[in-house]
Amino acid sequence: MLRDAPFVDGEYYHVFNRGAHKLDIFVEEKDYARFLLLLHLANTSEGLEMKRVFSKYGGQPLSAIFEQEVCDKTLVDVVAYSLIPNHFHLVLRQKSPEGITRFLKRTMTAYAMYFNLSRGHSGTLFQGPAKSRLIDNEAYFRYIFAYVHLNPLALIGYEKRKYSVEKTKMREFLNSYPYSSFYDYNVSSRPEKVILGLESAPDFLKSSNDLEDLLRWEEGGNLLQELSTVSKDSPWKRGR
Repeated sequence: MLRDAPFVDGEYYHVFNRGAHKLDIFVEEKDYARFLLLLHLANTSEGLEMKRVFSKYGGQPLSAIFEQEVCDKTLVDVVAYSLIPNHFHLVLRQKSPEGITRFLKRTMTAYAMYFNLSRGHSGTLFQGPAKSRLIDNEAYFRYIFAYVHLNPLALIGYEKRKYSVEKTKMREFLNSYPYSSFYDYNVSSRPEKVILGLESAPDFLKSSNDLEDLLRWEEGGNLLQELSTVSKDSPWKRGR
């Protein structure tokens, strides 16, 4: 994995990857659904046995697995995510040594196996190891949270800092986009919400994270170069 600093327990990271050679890694609804399921099932220190899970639920909808399959001893807290046809973004908090590395290896390996088998694809699916960036201050956290959740708007023509799409249309799109945790923070509860470790999310995300906030936080990201890093015992981080 390409990262700017070693993973540390209790710290937050922006993790991302894309398809090799600009390949779409999510083609159909079932592909997104499988990756979301892996974000839930691969987040455990126990072994990942997809065959056992599917056999156990005997053709039931995936919602039943989200609702009933409990993952103990989770490796990370997933704070935010978005899946786009050719890439994904995650905001993770590491809970145990090598937790993020183990979680990503399990998720990406299992998904690549699924994709290659279902598509008759061979070779590398992802563009090398996942990349990561440490989120070390509140301003950067707000920016990354906004960046991750606004990312799907590119599918309807939105470009950063260019409001070529009406906010009403942007809001309607994000509210109905099922492959992002924006839905879980701002729309309604659903079985997939179990993916998120909301108890570890900073308090400001629980009270202000709608479209207007995200657009403002994204704009504020342009000033990040001028901000100093917050100390490790900063009150914005939970669990200190």
